[in-house]
Amino acid sequence: MFNLALLAARPPEWTHEQFITWWRGEHAEVTYPLPGLRAWRHTAVSSALEPRSEGWDGLSVLSFDDERAARAALASPEWAAAVRHVGSMRGKRIALLGEEREMFLP
Repeated sequence: MFNLALLAARPPEWTHEQFITWWRGEHAEVTYPLPGLRAWRHTAVSSALEPRSEGWDGLSVLSFDDERAARAALASPEWAAAVRHVGSMRGKRIALLGEEREMFLP
């Protein structure tokens, strides 16, 4: 798998709950049609482990078969629609791309 990982913080005027509800609901509906999307996992951050990790509300990991498929999704009209849906929201994000490796299976 090849993943797009997005760590995001809500706009200052939103509550954590509002942001998670929006992300998992309204925004998810716009994101589901991404071509080649194989899986999507979302974590609502409940607490930071340490002070330097504070300020984040959620983490999404969108998975594709390979980098080519991920880059095609990011070049698609569906991705453009998802970006438009975020609009001028004043939250912050970190977006990263990379190959997944299974590190532990019980």
